[in-house]
Amino acid sequence: MTGAAVAPKPDRAPAKTRAPLRRSRLADPAVGVWLAAAAVTGIGWIVVAARGGDFLTLTNVVGILQNSVALGLVAVGQTAVILTGSLDLSVAYLISLGTLVAATTMEDGSVVTGVLAVLALSAAVGLANGLIVTGLKVNAFIATLGTAFILRGWIEENYTGPAGQVPASFQHLGYDRVGPIPVSLFLLLAVAAALWVVTRRTRFGHHLYATGGDEHAARLSGVRTRRTVIAAHVLCSLCVGAAALFLASRLGAGAPWAGTEARYDLESIAAVVLGGTVLAGGRGGVAGTLGGVLVLAVLDSVFNQLGVDPFFKNVVRGVVIIAAVALYARRGARRSA
Repeated sequence: MTGAAVAPKPDRAPAKTRAPLRRSRLADPAVGVWLAAAAVTGIGWIVVAARGGDFLTLTNVVGILQNSVALGLVAVGQTAVILTGSLDLSVAYLISLGTLVAATTMEDGSVVTGVLAVLALSAAVGLANGLIVTGLKVNAFIATLGTAFILRGWIEENYTGPAGQVPASFQHLGYDRVGPIPVSLFLLLAVAAALWVVTRRTRFGHHLYATGGDEHAARLSGVRTRRTVIAAHVLCSLCVGAAALFLASRLGAGAPWAGTEARYDLESIAAVVLGGTVLAGGRGGVAGTLGGVLVLAVLDSVFNQLGVDPFFKNVVRGVVIIAAVALYARRGARRSA
């Protein structure tokens, strides 16, 4: 008895199907920014080596990773807010106040009390920002800038310089390593992984994208957009609180300039935009943001080793950010066409 031969199923997709898939992956801003980070690292290594230096040493790589932690924590939180079409300009002063609260609380109490105090303060500030934006219908730029001025006034009224002291046990967070990897990097990766799961694998995450993509349509679809924006602001501020705790462990005390000197407000937005998240909301994610943070950290390390003038350093960073956003805009226009 003979039967019709059954053709075996192909193990892989045809080449014509795989090629567009590869192109779509390369067009993903998250992939692009990580490739850019690798390119910047390679170029930095060549330039520093040409000047007689050594860029890819263990000390320098560890320094880059440690310098990425605080900005990474803030930028990851900023991503959640920007996905909804909002933003937060109060993060720099919240970091400064957070370090002061952590150090003064831990000096008189326990580490746990200090951590809880900072996280409670952060959640309260995020809740206030969200309520002002959604309840009073104030533009997020103005609302969070107003909050920043309030925090600044409180700091200037109550603190004239560094205050408090964190115990030596808490400073392990800022300085210890597991092999060559800083312990603080695990904090950043844990927070980033949690936010990635929230944004990509939960209903709330889908609501974030829907609210930022088209708030009116999301509301008609049953999304509680006000609650979504408020929750995003609270998440952002909690990430900022984690950054404040990390900086307090590094500094050993609270510092009124901890957040403002590093310009974490603008730097975090720059990292988010560089990572492919659209300021209008609805597109982007945590993976791209981490790549943007790494690009900025590597650039800073290269400039420091070369002794580049601060003005030129800021010019180059500005050009890189503008070029990246222009490239994303052109790709988006081509896809829509």
